[in-house]
Amino acid sequence: MSTLGSNTDFALAIEDLSVAFDGFKAIDALTLYIDRNELRVIIGPNGAGKTTLLDLICGKTRATEGSIKFKNEELTRLPEHARVRRGIGRKFQTPSIYENLSVFKNLEVSYPLGRSVLGAMFFRCTDAVLARVQVVAEEIGLAGMLEMEAGLLSHGQKQWLEIGMLLMQEPELLMLDEPIAGMSARERDLTAELLKRICKGRAVIVIEHDMDFVEKIADKVTVMHQGRILAEGSMDKVQNDPKVIDVYLGH
Repeated sequence: MSTLGSNTDFALAIEDLSVAFDGFKAIDALTLYIDRNELRVIIGPNGAGKTTLLDLICGKTRATEGSIKFKNEELTRLPEHARVRRGIGRKFQTPSIYENLSVFKNLEVSYPLGRSVLGAMFFRCTDAVLARVQVVAEEIGLAGMLEMEAGLLSHGQKQWLEIGMLLMQEPELLMLDEPIAGMSARERDLTAELLKRICKGRAVIVIEHDMDFVEKIADKVTVMHQGRILAEGSMDKVQNDPKVIDVYLGH
């Protein structure tokens, strides 16, 4: 384990992180380490602080105290857009795609050069962009649907497209908040396969409530409760932890 303030081999090293809203500690002295190439699932009851933790990592919320290091660089003072540029991608619960554009266009405009106003004005779909769109479309299982209008995709496919839009930027840390909400059983299985594919070469954090799904995908599970870490380890270990059964799984 690392010592505070030292360099680490972790993709993400969070140490003694806290945030308070009107005196209420939503995250309370939390320490968490995530390896490169790791798929970590965070579970816990509603109000445990899971989404707040992602807000702190991506810069939507500022930490009151503590440290967030991504590839050994301290992030706590950096604004949200600077963290995106460093390689942090985040997907929220509701997919935000351009419904009236084709699947291809959705991926194309997500290429880093196309994202700024100036970039969009001078943006050319180069061979590099085409190649990247093709690779990502294969990865998310939409290679045969590039010409389709995104609004016509199924709910699950829209979720995959949004993951694809993040992958276009080649993030080294990808954070997904309840990615399978509203999906069919088949789509859930395909999403599990997709997540296992995309954690090669990057760290992935998933917040999820569906235990069957967690079991399919997690390298390691972190259980949060009241802004702290209650337990951590394999799915088997946390499922059999009396504290976890008491505050979460038993309900």
